[in-house]
Amino acid sequence: MDKFETAVNSVRILSAEAIEKTKSGHPGLPLGAATFAFTLFSDFLKFNPKDPNFDNRDRFVLSSGHGSMLLYSLLHLFGYPISKEDLANFRQFDSLTPGHPEYKHTPGVEVSTGPLGQGIANAVGMAIAETKLAAEFNKDGYPIVDHYTYALCGEGCLMEGIGYEACSLAGSLGLGKLIVFYDCNKITIEGKIEGVFDDDIAMRQKALGWQVLEVKDGNSRAEISKAIKKAQKETNKPTLIIVNTVIGFGSSLAGSEKSHGAPLGAENLQKMKDSIGWTLPPFEYPSEIQPLLNKTINRGKKLYKNWQKLFADYSEKYPGLAKKYQQWKNPDFSEVLPALEKLDLSQVEATRKSGNRVINAISEVVPNLFGGSADLTPSNLTKLNNREYYTKDNRLGANIQFGIREHAMGAIVNGIIAHGGLVPYCSTFFVFSDYMKGALRMSSIMKMPAIYVFTHDSIGVGEDGPTHQPIEQLIGLRSTPFMHVFRPCDGKETAAAWYSALTSGHPTAICLTRQNLNPRCSNIKDALKGGYILSDSEKSIPDVIIIATGSEVDVAMAAKDMLKDQNVDARIVSMPSIEVFEEQSEEYKETVLPKSVKARVCIEAGSPYSWYKYMGSYGEVISMLDFGKSAKFPDLFKHFGFTAENVCDKALISINNANK
Repeated sequence: MDKFETAVNSVRILSAEAIEKTKSGHPGLPLGAATFAFTLFSDFLKFNPKDPNFDNRDRFVLSSGHGSMLLYSLLHLFGYPISKEDLANFRQFDSLTPGHPEYKHTPGVEVSTGPLGQGIANAVGMAIAETKLAAEFNKDGYPIVDHYTYALCGEGCLMEGIGYEACSLAGSLGLGKLIVFYDCNKITIEGKIEGVFDDDIAMRQKALGWQVLEVKDGNSRAEISKAIKKAQKETNKPTLIIVNTVIGFGSSLAGSEKSHGAPLGAENLQKMKDSIGWTLPPFEYPSEIQPLLNKTINRGKKLYKNWQKLFADYSEKYPGLAKKYQQWKNPDFSEVLPALEKLDLSQVEATRKSGNRVINAISEVVPNLFGGSADLTPSNLTKLNNREYYTKDNRLGANIQFGIREHAMGAIVNGIIAHGGLVPYCSTFFVFSDYMKGALRMSSIMKMPAIYVFTHDSIGVGEDGPTHQPIEQLIGLRSTPFMHVFRPCDGKETAAAWYSALTSGHPTAICLTRQNLNPRCSNIKDALKGGYILSDSEKSIPDVIIIATGSEVDVAMAAKDMLKDQNVDARIVSMPSIEVFEEQSEEYKETVLPKSVKARVCIEAGSPYSWYKYMGSYGEVISMLDFGKSAKFPDLFKHFGFTAENVCDKALISINNANK
């Protein structure tokens, strides 16, 4: 057995041992994919374990995140700070080796994966970022942005709709430095794929504009190397390398779905060790392979030093570009708020229109703002007006057409953020956020500051009817940990939402109207607190507090005037972001919503479940308990009770109940 084969077996044994020790995990993929994954790391991948995040490294995304022990074993062998104790603590509380790879937790993990297909779309985002940054900064003789994005996927990732969406866009964009390995073992957790997944994947990917290569023997280093070299030479198309493997290779469960998602069992693990003469203690590997590993590690260090020297020389010859590069990598948003405060946001207009003026003002001071829509730019109004479109033929563009691919769009934005260097956003109708829930959730899990612009935010959509009128989406996003949700009532609150999205570090959903709204907010900074007193009562203690968001703030303000005619003094609180309001001090929240005021009315054209905390024991909620209807939006607001008259009635009921 040569050193290379011994090294590959080290990957297999370390992976199987960790899974066996914790009695949990997925050994099938690490055993089957070990040869081509090790070949990639050993012979091709550009990385430096001493600086896992160096700018010009190749990216490797394990889209089949359940096979995480494959990645952890490779990271351990190639000198990343993953110890044998870390391997032994696989899937244990707070270990560096969780069940699925986690972004910014384990050194060497580029992005959190697990939900199948997310990783492919993340990789597409990384490849997009590489091409955009290369076009912006590379000069002849100075390829400071020059790396590949590799991903490993299985049948599941290609079955999922997000995988198809992402591959389709990647082909259209001609992402030649994206190389995806398809671990083709023809097995899923339920068994063989025949009769379930009979797609001709090679033909499918070719039709999507990909180069397709096949490795017939997934344990042939020569075949694998030949395929990778050929993939690297194709600069106009992404490449899918179909690697035929055997799930659970080397074990007595080889070829069986039983090796997919459960430990091999102590007896089967020992049989595998015996078959290759493995006698080392758990989590040890043969010292004879260390020179092979060191050769790769030293190659990485050399590449790292060469890039550092290249960038130093680049900085001398192109100091302006070098400074700009560093600014793009570490964006400074200090000029954003002053730019937004200069905007005239006093018009009566839909917040989607305000949003267009806001993002164009931002793009003047944040030059690496980069985004687009799922084929709805004319409706979402998210176009950067003085920028070109990013395409296969124009990598300098700042607007991108994602096509009707909502789920992939969200995950691609996550991949762009993981790569670094750009400030991405994406957009669609709010109701279609359902199609991208997986990506939204991953943004929150990874604590990525993704920006989601969702327009047509309520029954205010009008004639398109209930299929296009979001009801439950607000509470769905608000219930997602770490997610910030803004529903602005006017242009200044929209500006606040964007500024918060850029600076908070949170993924942010900005929900904007189709219909016109009156200007209400007097100061952007008020809205940055999430909730604030928009119009106070004349009394020191108001008779009732009316809390509203978005378009319903207009209704609340009209109700205040009506109540005044009845000698009822109301305080109006605008609450564009519940999550941001909850981050404020208890003292501030008490000044806005004093506990002594029991009479309250909450108004929102969506699900009521956000509001029970704020209404108290005597409050009333005006909300949606059903889907909408097709009609003009004023008729819908009247039908569903979003009128000043109804707010007044509810306020009087609440006051009466609170005073009993």
